[in-house]
Amino acid sequence: MSLDKGTVRAIAELARIDVPEDELDHLAGELSGILTFVEHLSEVNTEGVAPMNSVADLGLPMRADIVTDGNQAEAVLANAPDAMDGFFTVPKVVE
Repeated sequence: MSLDKGTVRAIAELARIDVPEDELDHLAGELSGILTFVEHLSEVNTEGVAPMNSVADLGLPMRADIVTDGNQAEAVLANAPDAMDGFFTVPKVVE
């Protein structure tokens, strides 16, 4: 795919990049080369290849998705500078 100066100018404008007029031809050639490479990738046979999001075969540890209160109220309130009746107390900031 070949890009012209007008298309590169429009792409730069959409990306909010200030490209000097004298660099548009060079940038058009670079972008055209990138797009040509991407077109070659579409010719690769990927039938039977599972999609992946990483080259490392890692699995994430899973746990049951159960909602709990954490049973940590005392431990959390132990960090509070001032607590009363199981709640944080803060000074009044609105008069």
